[in-house]
Amino acid sequence: MPREILWTDAGEIGIQLAEKFPDLDPLTVRFTDLHRYVTALEGFADDPAKSTEARLEAIQMAWQEEFEDARG
Repeated sequence: MPREILWTDAGEIGIQLAEKFPDLDPLTVRFTDLHRYVTALEGFADDPAKSTEARLEAIQMAWQEEFEDARG
């Protein structure tokens, strides 16, 4: 079983989203969709209502970093 993921685990979430959606540019994703993607991740164990704009932004930036690294 994967370890539990919380909203504060932006780096880990970014890695998982980059692996799950390798061709999706994170900067094109609306926060409503990002919220849905995060809460659907295997191991996500936080309260979906605890999401904030700042947390989603941190996740989006972590995902963007992974996305850019994969592009070289």
